[in-house]
Amino acid sequence: MSPFNLETCARPNILALEPYRCARDDYKDDGTNVLLDANENAYGPSLPASAVSGTGTGAGSDSGPGFDLLGLHRYPDPHQNDLKQLLCNLRTTHAHTAKALTPTNLAVGVGSDESIDALLRCFCTPGRDRILVCPPTYGMYSVSAQVNDVGLVKVPLLPAPTFALDVPSILAVLTSDPTIKLIYLCSPGNPTGSLLSKSDIAQILAHPTWNGVVIVDEAYVDFSPSPSDSLAEWVLEHPNLVVTQTLSKAFGLAGIRLGAAFTSPPIARLLNALKAPYNISVPTSALASAAVSPAGLEVMRKNVAALAKQRNRLLEALPKIKGIGRLRGGTASNFLLYEILNAKGKPDNATALAVYQRLAELKGVVVRFRGKEHGCEGCLRITVGTEEEVTRFLAALEEAIGEVHRG
Repeated sequence: MSPFNLETCARPNILALEPYRCARDDYKDDGTNVLLDANENAYGPSLPASAVSGTGTGAGSDSGPGFDLLGLHRYPDPHQNDLKQLLCNLRTTHAHTAKALTPTNLAVGVGSDESIDALLRCFCTPGRDRILVCPPTYGMYSVSAQVNDVGLVKVPLLPAPTFALDVPSILAVLTSDPTIKLIYLCSPGNPTGSLLSKSDIAQILAHPTWNGVVIVDEAYVDFSPSPSDSLAEWVLEHPNLVVTQTLSKAFGLAGIRLGAAFTSPPIARLLNALKAPYNISVPTSALASAAVSPAGLEVMRKNVAALAKQRNRLLEALPKIKGIGRLRGGTASNFLLYEILNAKGKPDNATALAVYQRLAELKGVVVRFRGKEHGCEGCLRITVGTEEEVTRFLAALEEAIGEVHRG
């Protein structure tokens, strides 16, 4: 049984927070009320008639994006319970528990990054507390820690190709350092593309003395083999777990900036108390709701299947290209991490960087150089594209490697 105690783990000033009370908390817009409570512009948005003519008023409308532009002079729903329920429906699979997720288990924000930062502000006292990360991993954890004047402890993942958690080392650090309040884990990992072991995460959650919170970042989980790979339901059994997700990846909605944090109701209450009162816009809410509706999920799964087909194509084609080394991570995401070899057949950062630059500057194909990440020497991270994009990439890559090798 974890010793997690919210009252002693969270910052006292955050525990004492009362959520900002919005004007729309008491009386909502039902289409008949005269709303003179929130200092809104009653004449509506300053848009020309051409910008609003034919605008759809519901998700799935053929004449617009699924929201009424004429209603944009009203502040959005501060609680987003309808959207939260759709997200709960998606992640309640009963693969891990008979219980069901409810909107009380959720905080929604501006991408996953808002939750990453908010958790630091909830639990870490600046200048005193620290977080633990396992490189190679997503860079925003350390950026947010630095912004919040929170220390950083690194326990690297085990070497490629597994990129698994070094559980004994993590447990030892947690035992010896009570200033660590948060652990950020990425599964599937970025840039590794590997799923973390559920049993490894369970061991950390069950640490017998550590009073802190485990965050599992599942930005890419919908590309993994099974819906049960998500640990969102685990928050119903573990009071010190947060699982963050986003609509930016599998749902293809990076532009609307919608993230979700599944957790226990007490932690969700803290996150919701901390957030800005109207952090999810009306267009974002409408588009997100359409995306996680049954019809939207059908589109998402069709697109994920198409990307998986191209991912398999890359896995087959890349090893045949001279100068391509080993796959250095997993295949549970929409990207792959591959070594680029120098003329002597060794993974090499200088060669990988030169190939990366040549691809972008001379051939119009942009991938990501990851060679400076822990355990990723000579690696490029390649996002899976459409069939046409993959065709162009493979040809450009073979040319670029050949040109770099020839000097």
